[in-house]
Amino acid sequence: MNIFEQIKKSAFIRGVMYLTIGVLTFPGLCIYNKLTVTGMEKLKSLPKQNVLFVSNHHTYFADVIAFIHIFCAVKWRKTEGLGVPYYLLLPFTRVRYVAADTTMKSSLLSKLFMLAGAITVKRTWAPNTSEQRTSINPGDTRNICKALENNWVITFPQGTTKEFAQGRKGTAFIIKQTKPIVIPVVINGFLTAFDKKGLQLRKRGTKLSVQFKDPLQINYDDSLEDILAQVMDGIEQSKRFQPKVSTT
Repeated sequence: MNIFEQIKKSAFIRGVMYLTIGVLTFPGLCIYNKLTVTGMEKLKSLPKQNVLFVSNHHTYFADVIAFIHIFCAVKWRKTEGLGVPYYLLLPFTRVRYVAADTTMKSSLLSKLFMLAGAITVKRTWAPNTSEQRTSINPGDTRNICKALENNWVITFPQGTTKEFAQGRKGTAFIIKQTKPIVIPVVINGFLTAFDKKGLQLRKRGTKLSVQFKDPLQINYDDSLEDILAQVMDGIEQSKRFQPKVSTT
C-alpha cells in the first residue's frame, strides 16, 4: 500500500477533510439554497458497516458532500435537517463513496477530494462515445466490497448524471456478494443549484431535497437483472418513473 492510500484510509485525515469541505459548502446547501432532508430518522438505527446507499446522480461532488453533511448530523442525533453545522467538529468518518477514476484525477481539487473517502472505479466504456458497458472490473468490485466491511458506502448505480440512464450490473453484483442493507436515496434540485461538477453555485434560492427511503427487501438469490431493477425502482430512475412524452 502506498503512502497516498494510507493517508486516504486515515480517519483523522478524513475528519479534517470533512471539516474543511463542510465549512466551505454549508452556505451553498443551507444558506444560499434550502436543503430539505426526509427519512433522516431511518439512519439512526443502522449498523456502522455493510450499508450501501444507492442514489440517483446530479453532480460529481455536491451530491456526495450533502450526504456527508447528513451522515455527520445524524451522528449528533439530528433527525430533521442539518441546523447549525457544529457536527463538523466531530464528523462521522466511516463513509466511502464510489467515483469514476477519470473524474477524480481530472484536477488537483478532485484529487484532494479523494482523501474524503473516494473508491475510484475504472469506466468499462469510452466516456465520449455511445459504446455500451461491457464488463465488471473485478478489482473495483473487490475494493467496494472491502470498504463495506467497515463503512457506509455511497454509490450511484447509473454511473452518470444523465437522468434515467441505464443502471450498472456491477451494483447488483456487489449486493449479491456482500448482502448489505441497501438504502435507496432520491435527490432533487442539485443540478439546478450547482454546475455539473457541483463545486460552483449556479442558482440561488433552489429547493434541494434528499429523501432516504426504507431499506430494500432484497432476495439475494435473485438474478442480477432483477436486483438491479429493484434498485432502479428504489431510486426512481426506472422506466415507470420516466415522464411520458406528449405526442400532441
